[in-house]
Amino acid sequence: MFFYFLLDLANNRFNMNDKKLIGRLRKGNPKAYQYVFSEYYDWLCNYIFNLCRDRSLAEDIVQDAIIRLWEKRNAIIITSSLKNYLFKTCHNQFLQHIRSEKIQFDTLDNIRWDVISEATLEDDLYDFRMEKLNTLINQLPPRCKQIFVQNKLEKKKYKEIALDMGISIKTVENQMSKALHFLRVNATTFML
Repeated sequence: MFFYFLLDLANNRFNMNDKKLIGRLRKGNPKAYQYVFSEYYDWLCNYIFNLCRDRSLAEDIVQDAIIRLWEKRNAIIITSSLKNYLFKTCHNQFLQHIRSEKIQFDTLDNIRWDVISEATLEDDLYDFRMEKLNTLINQLPPRCKQIFVQNKLEKKKYKEIALDMGISIKTVENQMSKALHFLRVNATTFML
């Protein structure tokens, strides 16, 4: 029973010191602020560092929390100890940082998926167009198709095609003209 009395007494004394310190902070006492900084800064940095494993981030979060305490000293209501208040403030700021990082990550992830799906759609559209084009090429008359394939797909010149097939260059030109006209007329509907 005596132990609980001593514990209660220590807690009350601690809270009384906190109340005085908070009162001095509210009055704008820079020494009270320096005391808070020197008393809690390292402890809070170590706590946040254990969460994130990033010393610089931990220091930024703790500095922001202590600066916010100073800037909002008149509006802050502290119902527990100052140490608990700063602990909760730093912890909440760390969670807010995690949320903002997650939002940025989610945004980047969404952009990545948008790009992939656009590329997939473009690939699908390309495949569709090539399939339609092949269908149209297959509708060409056999000789016209053979000349078109040799020129456009095999990259042969008109002279080469004429020699291979035993026809005149003028015939190759005429057949190519017919093939291109047929493809232009019939391909416009699915190429748009």
